[in-house]
Amino acid sequence: MPTIVWTKIDEAPALASYSLLPIVEGFLDESGIDITTSDISLAGRILAQFPDRLAEGQKVADHLAELGELTGSPDANIIKLPNISASVPQLKAAIAELQSQGYDLPNFPDKPSTDEEKETAARYAAVLGSAVNPVLRQGNSDRRAPAAVKAYAKAHPHRMGKWSDQVKARVAHMDHGDFFDHEESFVSKGQDLDIVLVGADGSETTLASGIKTLEGEVVDATYMSVDALDEFYASSLALAKEEDLLWSVHLKATMMKVSDPVLFGHAVRTFLVNVFDRYGDDLDSVGVDPDLGLGDLYARLEKLPADRATEVRAAIDSAFQARPALAMVDSDHGITNLHAGNLVIIDASMPVVVRDSGCMWNAEGERQETLACIPDRSYATMYAAIMDDCRQNGALDPATMGDVPNVGLMAQKAEEYGSHPTTFTVVHDGRVEVRSGDEVLTSQQVETGDIWRMSRVRDIPVRDWVRLAVERARITNTPAVFWLDENRAHDARVIEKVKAYLPEHDTEGLDIRILAPAEAMKFTLERIRRGEDTISVTGNVLRDYLTDLFPILEIGTSAKMLSVVPLLAGGGLFETGAGGSAPKHVAQFVAEDYLRWDSLGEFCALGACLEHIDQTTDGTKAGVLAATLDKAIGAFLENDRSPARKLGQIDNRGSHYWLARYWAGELATQKDDPELADRFSDVATELAAREAQILEELNGVQGNPVDMGGYYHPDEELVEDAMRPSTTLNAIIDSL
Repeated sequence: MPTIVWTKIDEAPALASYSLLPIVEGFLDESGIDITTSDISLAGRILAQFPDRLAEGQKVADHLAELGELTGSPDANIIKLPNISASVPQLKAAIAELQSQGYDLPNFPDKPSTDEEKETAARYAAVLGSAVNPVLRQGNSDRRAPAAVKAYAKAHPHRMGKWSDQVKARVAHMDHGDFFDHEESFVSKGQDLDIVLVGADGSETTLASGIKTLEGEVVDATYMSVDALDEFYASSLALAKEEDLLWSVHLKATMMKVSDPVLFGHAVRTFLVNVFDRYGDDLDSVGVDPDLGLGDLYARLEKLPADRATEVRAAIDSAFQARPALAMVDSDHGITNLHAGNLVIIDASMPVVVRDSGCMWNAEGERQETLACIPDRSYATMYAAIMDDCRQNGALDPATMGDVPNVGLMAQKAEEYGSHPTTFTVVHDGRVEVRSGDEVLTSQQVETGDIWRMSRVRDIPVRDWVRLAVERARITNTPAVFWLDENRAHDARVIEKVKAYLPEHDTEGLDIRILAPAEAMKFTLERIRRGEDTISVTGNVLRDYLTDLFPILEIGTSAKMLSVVPLLAGGGLFETGAGGSAPKHVAQFVAEDYLRWDSLGEFCALGACLEHIDQTTDGTKAGVLAATLDKAIGAFLENDRSPARKLGQIDNRGSHYWLARYWAGELATQKDDPELADRFSDVATELAAREAQILEELNGVQGNPVDMGGYYHPDEELVEDAMRPSTTLNAIIDSL
């Protein structure tokens, strides 16, 4: 019997599962399809690292490792909801919560010195950042807006800010000393690699050794000069001040867990350079780490003597007066763009800047144009290109614009650009060498504090990526553009492979191009402004960025995207969209028992999973379930049953009722499977007849605080009770 694995994750989508999953389980019962759950939440991943410290009843299996093994099976059917890619502050908060619940976990060591602390740090490192995606994404990505979602967005376009040639907002990026500038790349002959830091005195420190590569693998080495980075931040601050623009920094300090927190920390230090220069010893004495942001800095000031803390705060206030205004994450509570690295994530923040006429929020709670600082040129130029296009041609129109689906290179940890263990902060001046035995393959002069990294792309994922791009172009009769820059060392190597593998496929009559990101952006925008679709074929980083950028502009959110990952082994991974707004939704739920999370991504992922099972397995009812679910989603959208925003209106739980009702109705009236029609006839009747009672029970609980028993590790009984408040609906679903 085929089994669907539904992942247990974090925050709002996890809460939603308590309501949605019982409905899915009921509808799939007696269908020849089993469904089970797997806990890959942040709390679950933490607990799995410390079985030796937990009581017998507290231990949890390493579900992420188990799912990783499953991806190598042709029988894999995994529905992967968005999980937390933990920053250090998030990790610490989760650890503290678990400790308060009686779990004997060690504290996170900020600066491990003893063997025990180093061993603890290594365990927690396995949880930080994008720990889940590299394990599960053993295939390339096919991500697009479902047809029904796109049609609804065109019929009901969301708000877009106005653009004109008078908008001063723009992107600022480095023009020297960045990762783009220093990148070197080679194709492996299957060697084992060592990474060695050679000091000026000839001393050698091995940073990593015995890295096994496969023949044909693309290997890159590059570094960011932090002196050039600081120079860039200082010049951009002066420019923002001169032009009365907000100053904002856009990074990926969660997924790029080694490099981007350091880039973020340099932004904090540069913004407050006079404070760090004058009070550096005081700040060091209480453990201030600029990589953790202003929020952590303010908290640590409490540990200073009161008079000294007051003096430092006054110096910070003076720095704020001298600097340009900072973009805000939460104006009401004084949370700035520099408070914590996980609060402004580039793939979620930059689309909103484009949507909102180049604006972010200022301290007064008003929109103001921003200078968006994206240090590295590798992809900053494409954000600059879309802002320039809007300045010249006006805002994009969701009612008429075309679609930009994506084929993303990510299989087998391809281009894992920050989660890999080969990113380092350089501890002393010298050069970093990548060696194979005695042969030096790359050598780069670095200085103390520079950020050096190596990333890799195996040959098999590239071949499959090219195949998938051609397949999607053929199926949809849509131009496909490889976003690759021949002037970038890594991209030049990949272009060679793309040109070698394209002739293996029938490309006659297809429009397939290779363009640098800025040029690809211009070409794509020209087409979508005419209402024409264009497939973006990108590496892993741009997959991440573009599959937020275009969906947010096209349909208002990336949470409603369908992401199918055909696993290399033949199974399927079905992702449900982004979870960037999840923390805000949880805060609202806790405050007033109202969950705004939209589960449309889960609906679409389930439908794609059922279609996959129907195509690969005999003896199930998956085909009929998938076809009727697709029709139910169409009715759901057409009748505007998505969660609203305010108390008294439909929320996530109410939206699940409507999906169940439409799906039951479609199953009851379809002719392909009389057994299913008979089974759901009474269910459809009951759900319709008891509409008023069910909605009253669902909406009647709104307006009161909710006790979840924990944020990262909530009490399951409390959450289940809160997310299933309709006894009438529960009885109908449970009867299945």
